[in-house]
Amino acid sequence: MTTEIRPATPDDIAHILRFIEELATFEKAPPGTVKATPEGLHDALFGARPVVEALIAEWDGQPAAFAMFFHNFSTWQGRKGLYLEDLYVSEAKRGHGIGTALLKRLAEIAVERGCARFEWVVLDWNESAIRVYEHLGAQMQPEWRVMRMDGAALTAFAGSPG
Repeated sequence: MTTEIRPATPDDIAHILRFIEELATFEKAPPGTVKATPEGLHDALFGARPVVEALIAEWDGQPAAFAMFFHNFSTWQGRKGLYLEDLYVSEAKRGHGIGTALLKRLAEIAVERGCARFEWVVLDWNESAIRVYEHLGAQMQPEWRVMRMDGAALTAFAGSPG
């Protein structure tokens, strides 16, 4: 059995949404956390102004994993980077190197596109993923912490007087 990695197509939207929902369960997100819809994913990936790209990994001809990514920018480097938003391998397909193959393809894309770096975040409790990433040559950035503003806090701040 082999892994084939290809760009996502509009026909993959249902698979991508299923992977997102499985990822939310894996990450122990509360029910109802996933708000993505087929229409929203289609617009983000294939609309008039796509903001994200996705790869599908097939195992024995069937979708087994996905990676969703986009470009960010390093002001210090003065160059774009590649940011991996999510990578998920279906539970039944883990242990076959599919995740590593997706990461390798993303690294190739970053190099092909002249990116200064390839980065992503990982949950601190996901020790097996951290070990894999470090084995592949990625380095944890311990001095950085992710900040997020969303929901009511985002709306309130956006609407507050400057």
